[in-house]
Amino acid sequence: QVQLVESGGGLVQAGDSLRLSCAASGRSFSTYAMGWFRQAPGKEREFVAAISRGGIGTDYEDSVKGRFTISRDNAKNTVDLQMNSLKAEDTAVYHCAAGRLGRRASNYDYWGQGTQVTVSS
Repeated sequence: QVQLVESGGGLVQAGDSLRLSCAASGRSFSTYAMGWFRQAPGKEREFVAAISRGGIGTDYEDSVKGRFTISRDNAKNTVDLQMNSLKAEDTAVYHCAAGRLGRRASNYDYWGQGTQVTVSS
């Protein structure tokens, strides 16, 4: 069992940066790939980024490549999402998830409650 708690969301202007963090409970954190997903009002939940168990492999949705960076610290049981050059279309609730590496939400078994990111244009 893994419990995930996100933090770091907020209201920013277009072009600003935010760093989201996800803290995981449990001693098995390093056995899970981690992902970030987001859901905007009226839209489906979509993949943002993922990182392998050891942190070597990463994957990004095309619209965030070059702007977002996912990282993890297995000693601290955390996974972060550094978001730069934010755009209005990045506005969403961001969720972290633990499971098998991939872009499908069904790959992930555990989910956090989410943190709101609002980007004003």
